[in-house]
Amino acid sequence: MELFTSAEAWAALLTLTALEIVLGIDNVIFLSVIVSRIPPAQAKRARQIGLFLALVFRIILLSLLVWLIGLTEPVFTVKSVALSWRDIILIGGGLFLIAKATHEIHAEVEAQEVESDAAPKASAFFWVIVQIIVIDMVFSLDSIITAIGMSQQLEIMIAAVVIACVVMYASSGPVARFVANHPTTKMLALAFLVLIGVALVADGFKFHIPRGYIYFAIAFSAAVELFNVLAKRNRKRAVRS
Repeated sequence: MELFTSAEAWAALLTLTALEIVLGIDNVIFLSVIVSRIPPAQAKRARQIGLFLALVFRIILLSLLVWLIGLTEPVFTVKSVALSWRDIILIGGGLFLIAKATHEIHAEVEAQEVESDAAPKASAFFWVIVQIIVIDMVFSLDSIITAIGMSQQLEIMIAAVVIACVVMYASSGPVARFVANHPTTKMLALAFLVLIGVALVADGFKFHIPRGYIYFAIAFSAAVELFNVLAKRNRKRAVRS
C-alpha cells in the first residue's frame, strides 16, 4: 500500500514506463518487418505471440535479478576491452539484426519473394516465431538491465514492463499495417534495424551511442516518410478528380 501513496514511487513508475515504451520501439519495428512476409491472419497471430513472449521474457528476467546482474561481470578480455555475457548477447543480437535487415533489403532491391507459393506456410510461420524469440531475448535483456539501474522496487519494474508491453501491443497492429500498405516504409524500417543493430554491437564493445541520437534519427526519417506518403496520396486524389 505504501507504493500507492508514495509520490516518489509514482514518479519512478511513470519515468520507467516511458523509458520502457521508448526502448520497445525497436521491438515494434522488428515485429512489423518480420511479419510482413507471412499472410495477414498469421501475421496477427505472430505479433500476439511475439509481444506475449516479450512480456514473459521481461518478467522472468526481473525475477532473476541476482543472476542478471551477474551477467554484467567480465568473462574475458579482447584487446583491453572486458566483455561480459551481456556484452556478448548484445553483440550477437546486433549482428543478427544487421544480417536479417541486410537480407531483407537485398530481397526488396532484387524484387525477390522470400517465401514462394510452394513453400509450406507453417514452416514460414515457425521461423518467424523463432526470429521473434531471438530478438525478444536481446531487447528484453537490454530493457531490463536499464530498468534495474533506474528503480530498486521489483513491483514498479514489473508494472512498468506490463504497461509498456500493452502499449507495444496496441501500436504494433497499426504500425504493421502501415508498413504493409506502404512498401517504401518497409525499406526505411529495415534501415532502422541496421542502425539499431550497429548500436547494439557498439554497446557490446563498450562504445555507447546515446539512444537519443538514434531515436531522433528514426523520428526525423519517419516524419519525412510520412510527408512523402501524404504527398503521394494527395497526388493520386488530384489525378482522380
